[in-house]
Amino acid sequence: MIETNDSLRDCLAPAKLNLFLHITGRRPDGYHALQTVFQLLDWGDSLHFTRRDDGRVTRSTDVSGVPPEHDLTVRAALLLKHHTGTAEGVDIEIDKRLPMGAGLGGGSSDAATTLLALNRLWKLDLPRAELQALALKLGADVPFFVFGKNAFAEGVGEALETVQLPARYFLVVTPRVHVPTAAIFSEKSLTRDSKPLTITDFLAQHSCSAEWPDSFGRNDMQQVVVGKYAEVAQVLGWFDNIAPARMTGSGASVFAAFRNRDEAEAAQAKLPSEWNSAVTASLDTHPLFAFAS
Repeated sequence: MIETNDSLRDCLAPAKLNLFLHITGRRPDGYHALQTVFQLLDWGDSLHFTRRDDGRVTRSTDVSGVPPEHDLTVRAALLLKHHTGTAEGVDIEIDKRLPMGAGLGGGSSDAATTLLALNRLWKLDLPRAELQALALKLGADVPFFVFGKNAFAEGVGEALETVQLPARYFLVVTPRVHVPTAAIFSEKSLTRDSKPLTITDFLAQHSCSAEWPDSFGRNDMQQVVVGKYAEVAQVLGWFDNIAPARMTGSGASVFAAFRNRDEAEAAQAKLPSEWNSAVTASLDTHPLFAFAS
């Protein structure tokens, strides 16, 4: 990251994986109650912020299919501006690297990086808890990225507790299909009654198991997505002879964990050419974690 008085450049908005994702019920407000463990990745979009003196919030790069008024980075900046009453403005540039509709949290991470970066650039000094409360207005995953550490999450994903996870390399494979989250949540066949677990359950099994991620839990959305999108089923089937694999979020990305980069890259070399893929390391802490206290 490059920081000056008037700009922050090359700010990583890291992707996330859901190491498991259980749906434990449906709340009176219609949202689903979840349990998951979020894993940060050293891979994501790159954002650039330049302070404006005229108070305007603009996005100077095109993002395919996302007009500026719908972009979560613009919405995050405007939300923060309204919340604090600051006269500052910003121009936002986005180098979009994460595939959309992949379950990697790209838009949510972009929004969180915007909140953290502008908290610094605009010299607002808001505490992390206040930024997390704002983040929830932008989406259920956004508070996690502001929280900034790997976490056991409950509620709609906003109740977070830090977990220590082993260093891993991941091969993340994304078929050329966009999976809309809302449509998967609305499916009648979706499991909504998984037995609630505790963070102790996860840590006890996760720390002693040699086989992972298949060693703990599942992704309750995976069966629904596989039934609707043959491309995701094909990726999971390809991994059968490589390593235990699981879908992240509502899909379409599928991931497997490896103990070192060489093993992950050797698996990647065998992939069919029509699938997008990345080998990435795990992260313990968000790169902009220090921008809030």
